[in-house]
Amino acid sequence: MKKILIIGASGFIGNALYKELNSYFDTYGTYHTDNPFYEKNQKFFQYDMELEDISILLSSLKPAIIVSAVRGNFNSQVDAHQRIIEWIKKNKSKLIFLSSANVFDTFSNYPSYEYDKTLSESVFGRFKIKIENALMRLPTHKYVIARIPMIFGASTPRIQELKTLYDLKASIEVFPNVIINATSISKLTQQLHYIINRSKKGVFHLGSTDLIYHLDLIKEICDMLQLEDPIFKQVFDSNNDRYLAVLPKDNMLPKNLQTTTKEVIDSIILK
Repeated sequence: MKKILIIGASGFIGNALYKELNSYFDTYGTYHTDNPFYEKNQKFFQYDMELEDISILLSSLKPAIIVSAVRGNFNSQVDAHQRIIEWIKKNKSKLIFLSSANVFDTFSNYPSYEYDKTLSESVFGRFKIKIENALMRLPTHKYVIARIPMIFGASTPRIQELKTLYDLKASIEVFPNVIINATSISKLTQQLHYIINRSKKGVFHLGSTDLIYHLDLIKEICDMLQLEDPIFKQVFDSNNDRYLAVLPKDNMLPKNLQTTTKEVIDSIILK
């Protein structure tokens, strides 16, 4: 049974992935803040990337697969990933790095595919690119880069934020000329499960196979949630349509693991 370590397993994506994998693999996770549940669970280890060297845990646990779902200080993340990379170079292990559509946020005239050149104007995007570039210097079998667009689903932070803003009668920011794709947390964890189970390698774009305007997506989600007459604050960051979408082309997953915008919207009320 493959031994997997999810760094950031107490976070939203990391925890959903832990629940997806735990019945099938020897799965471990890290958490940051004191929590009685994780302290009692012998498969969780407390880890503070700003104070501790992740190599110590890796050498003790010897995971075959490391999944990076950690959040926090960008400089600390870069340092932690450099240590992970040095460790997997010397050990029979690979890293699955959860990246973002933001690595392409400079390119606005077309959607982005797996092996397009990355370029970002945002601090977040540039930090993701820095780790991606370090991984791409490794042999391909040593890594998976999973680029992820906006994530939705019944209990996701984005949906909770939408409901909170609506309840407060506050405005919901939308981008009428930004064209995106999206995913659901349930489909994302299934896709990562497949990638791990089939020992896939390289770069994957884990978003819906179709595109939608950000404003239209949020409107449809509000309709699905039966939020009547929400207040939208329309933000125009350019005069023309702008793409922020990661579409799969080179590394296509099986049909049953692909998703559409409609399925993403439907996932919001599905248990």
